[in-house]
Amino acid sequence: MGQPEQSRDVGGQMPPKDTRDGEAFSRWYVAAIRRSEIADYFEPVGGTMVIRPYGFGIWENMQAGLDRRFKATGHRNAYFPLFVPESFLRKEAKHVEGFAPEVAWVTHAGGEKLEERLAIRPTSETIIGHFYAKWVQSWRDLPVLINQWANVVRWEKRTVFFLRTTEFLWQEGHTAHRTYDEAQEETMKMLDVYAEFAETELALPVIKGPKTEREKFPGALMTYSIEALMPDGKALQSGTSHNLGQNFARAFDIDFLDQDGERRHAWTTSWGMSTRIMGGMLMAHGDDQGLILPPRIAPIQVIIVPIPAKSEEDQTRVETAVAALLRELDGGGVRAEADRSDKRPGWKFNEWEMKGVPLRIEVGPRDLANDQVTLVRRESRAKEQVSLDGAPRRAADLLVEIQAALLERARTFREAHTATVDDYEGFQASMAERRGFLRAYWCGSAECEARIKDATRATIRVIPADAEADGPGACVYDGAPAERRVLFAQAY
Repeated sequence: MGQPEQSRDVGGQMPPKDTRDGEAFSRWYVAAIRRSEIADYFEPVGGTMVIRPYGFGIWENMQAGLDRRFKATGHRNAYFPLFVPESFLRKEAKHVEGFAPEVAWVTHAGGEKLEERLAIRPTSETIIGHFYAKWVQSWRDLPVLINQWANVVRWEKRTVFFLRTTEFLWQEGHTAHRTYDEAQEETMKMLDVYAEFAETELALPVIKGPKTEREKFPGALMTYSIEALMPDGKALQSGTSHNLGQNFARAFDIDFLDQDGERRHAWTTSWGMSTRIMGGMLMAHGDDQGLILPPRIAPIQVIIVPIPAKSEEDQTRVETAVAALLRELDGGGVRAEADRSDKRPGWKFNEWEMKGVPLRIEVGPRDLANDQVTLVRRESRAKEQVSLDGAPRRAADLLVEIQAALLERARTFREAHTATVDDYEGFQASMAERRGFLRAYWCGSAECEARIKDATRATIRVIPADAEADGPGACVYDGAPAERRVLFAQAY
């Protein structure tokens, strides 16, 4: 799914969400984002984008949900420099090796060549490690629990809105601890925070677990991730949590005087979630009409559409009802707006459906004659008439129902597209025909892992919590003894 031509997503009817055809699915995704005014490409710099106000409203709501969870677990926000000296990156060999192909470098500034190249932040482990070395002197200074909201640059060759862009927004948590056990507890705690956030706020079911050695973060001791299944059967790595061990502490001299008087290196972690998961959420829930936003993160949860009246008296009644609904919804904590533009009602219905607003309230003279309004759910298009007085309470209840329905629908899809395979022929056929998650035995060999990827483009996404539930078996690739099943999929 690469950056498409301009003509493919501007004007005309929305292309269908055909998940069987990768090119057609790409057209739908790009068209849905551009036409709903979520984002647009910045063509002069390939792979970059503008997040428009409507899209940024989604990100702000996501930020708020994550930030609230971070602070509830004892973390505080800070900000670190955008520019990372090359010497910093080189202090941790595996780290720089992993990021080298994607790093953007600043070589000149103020009209002069710099003595040392500066990397535009691909991630912040090194620069934060430098400061932790200054700030941590004693066991009393630990733990350090800091999060940063920032932008990151990784020079990508193939890009697509949110899923893979040259510059993106994210948060990155960085912590330092006295012991391995404390660092591991932090790593798993934040993985759980990500999983709960994805399911509660985004209605996006995920599977969590450790990565293999081949797939882990450069320089990490262990990497864990949450993986979501997209409508085309590909997996999306949606958040990662890393136990960095003492690798970065040794590289940056993050040591402290322990309780017994000995100097020891700290144990550090890092964890991050980016606008990538926003793209996954948009992709997962939309349909042929456009986007479907989960109510908890929708910038507009309820759109009120006034239906024009023929008489002045009826029109006044419509306007009065709309104003009353807005007051009641706002007072109940519901994000609501009214579309008072002079466009035709049918046009408004289509536009707000395309933008994915979870619930629509139609206020017209006919319904008001019976002291009613019409409520329309975006995800099912189900309609119901309710009393004008009861509409705010019913709308609030429906938003909860819609959120739950989206999560359940996504779970049902994932279950229908998760298969267990025991032979390589079946593995290859499944990846070629329907994709999805495949549970298969793996012997632990990096060579088997690489050969499966080369032949099928499938990678081990995670080793799931129930990996050993089926007992030992035979590796799906070479038949060697295997202790557990792992989760394979093609991925973005």
